[in-house]
Amino acid sequence: MKTPSFYDTVTAAIRDFTLHGYDDKERLAYWTERLKKAASENMVSDVVLKATMQKNLSRIYDSLVLRGGILTKHKGVERFTLEHVKPKLRAELDRRIVAAANLIKLNREEAIQNTLLRFSGWATSIPAGGSKTVNKTEEKQKVRKSLRQLPFEERRVLIDQGHKFVSSLNSILAKDANAIAAEWHSHWQQLNYNYRRDHKERDKKVYAIRGNWAIKAGLMHANENGYTDQITEPGEEVFCRCYYRYIYNLRDLPDDMLTEKGAIALKEVA
Repeated sequence: MKTPSFYDTVTAAIRDFTLHGYDDKERLAYWTERLKKAASENMVSDVVLKATMQKNLSRIYDSLVLRGGILTKHKGVERFTLEHVKPKLRAELDRRIVAAANLIKLNREEAIQNTLLRFSGWATSIPAGGSKTVNKTEEKQKVRKSLRQLPFEERRVLIDQGHKFVSSLNSILAKDANAIAAEWHSHWQQLNYNYRRDHKERDKKVYAIRGNWAIKAGLMHANENGYTDQITEPGEEVFCRCYYRYIYNLRDLPDDMLTEKGAIALKEVA
């Protein structure tokens, strides 16, 4: 037997409580269970959800790793270095697929729970014997609010997890390729982009990577901006679309990040 739609179940539940009111805890338990079942069974299955997640993140992986697009943010890194790091990047893809699917699953559970709480709160407010003053249409909209917003929220999660995945891939490559600094880039100038003020302030600033080979050799130091580990990573905060352009060579550093020894080394090379 086909499970009734969630809309039909909510309609029936509200009609029943409008007629009878909260006269029996068993009535509430019955409708709560039916609403939970209808909500769960009318959602996209976990299998389809994970497949969608895998498709979206795999598309990013193919573009950045298999086709080499990631190298545009890593000036000076050769393709053979990317090939060497590829197993780690592939492992990150697998990890992200699982993490993103679990996050959406948790969001779904929370949406269902909020729906049941909202319904229970309303149902227990109706006196035994029912009520003729209930606005059924309005109450249905209130009860369905969390689940009605869920598809939109899931799309936002997919997008956000994509940004986080890109940032992770870049970070893994930068570490293995021995980056020495990173330049922050914000989309604050993009029309209708809801940027964070502190992220805008970081735009085009260069941050040293702590403990890198150039620091150990006495060729560079952090400037007033400090180190990458003193601020959040690009994509770390929810819906952040900022990114780093990584720096690998002394000649690409701002002058105030070079030590005297580093400046001399550059002149000798030139």
